[in-house]
Amino acid sequence: MRVVCAPDSFKESMDAGVAAAVMAAAVRRVVPEAECVEIPMADGGEGTTRALVAARGGRLVPVAVRDALGRAAVGEIGVAGGRDGEGEHASGAHASGERGGSRLGVLEVASAVGIGMIAREERDPLAATSVGVADLVRAVLDEGAARLVVGLGGSATNDGGSGLLVGLGAVLRDAAGAVVPPVPARLGEVADVDLGGLDPRLAAVTIELACDVTNPLLGPTGASAVFGPQKGASPSDVALLDGALATFVAALEAATGRSVRDVPGAGAAGGLGAAFLALGARRRRGVDVVIDAVGLDDAVAGADLVLTGEGSIDEQTLAGKTPAGVAEVAARHGVPVVAFAGRVAPGADVLLEHGFTAVVPIVHEVGPLSAVLADGEANLARAVATAVRLLVSPALRRG
Repeated sequence: MRVVCAPDSFKESMDAGVAAAVMAAAVRRVVPEAECVEIPMADGGEGTTRALVAARGGRLVPVAVRDALGRAAVGEIGVAGGRDGEGEHASGAHASGERGGSRLGVLEVASAVGIGMIAREERDPLAATSVGVADLVRAVLDEGAARLVVGLGGSATNDGGSGLLVGLGAVLRDAAGAVVPPVPARLGEVADVDLGGLDPRLAAVTIELACDVTNPLLGPTGASAVFGPQKGASPSDVALLDGALATFVAALEAATGRSVRDVPGAGAAGGLGAAFLALGARRRRGVDVVIDAVGLDDAVAGADLVLTGEGSIDEQTLAGKTPAGVAEVAARHGVPVVAFAGRVAPGADVLLEHGFTAVVPIVHEVGPLSAVLADGEANLARAVATAVRLLVSPALRRG
């Protein structure tokens, strides 16, 4: 019996690597001879770096960064060796265009400029910049990565990625040629984006944005209007920020020859999506990037069972969350898939119409949330063991 254990993290309880190990151990308690393949997963959000490093046998590298307010902080990147055929879809098309065996770098922008790093009373979307993301990118380049996966989301910034670009060597200038700092409140002064000083190593790197956000950069569904208020922007701030980004992106598009403002995902992470797109990156559904990077299709081919899960499962799980992506891969190979969650919300039964064999809650008794989170590993192990016993029961197979 071959079982693939491919969960996301169970937030505040266990990360994806721990969850995969718990699942595998529970399977082997029921079926000692089972071959268990542990593949920690993520969908481009929090935990993506660690999941890819765990799945690919890579390493985490601490990086000195500047947070969104320019203060010294410590972020991290992940680095892993390449795999032949890396990036191939089930169709056989080569996803990233690089040669197999290239080194993979992974980063999450929230590791440097995350909103969780800034106290609520200190959040200032008119002053926050993404220059700390450049610290992460340079660290990846220093590691010799030929492919970079960027987890977009959770930023405290709304600067259109201007800080990222300046941190990588770009220079912003006004109409008189004076240098403009990459501060959102000043972006309305930008008339020229000089990219001549960009780190030359960027030209040799394929960049994939792991991102489910499809918002454009500007307008009522753009970065400022939709995400700005979450970062502390008032209605007047939103108008100022949107106008400043419009001026900045016009100069950026002129400098790169790429029209990015209306590309889905340009508004992600306060407009960091637009800056990365201008550098030639491409956006993909986060879980698809992870699926390719960890080689999930190859692992699932020939398996007898796939186990996945995360902290909470509901009808929104189908909108690009990890269990849905894993179920799609399992369906391609005709393998049953069971999902486990700390919380299974009403309406989650719709997943059974989209490739899931079963959705199983792991909490077996009511208790304080703190206790439930602390008991997450034991609860997951118990639920997996029970489900596997039912699946391998000769009596049930005869039925």
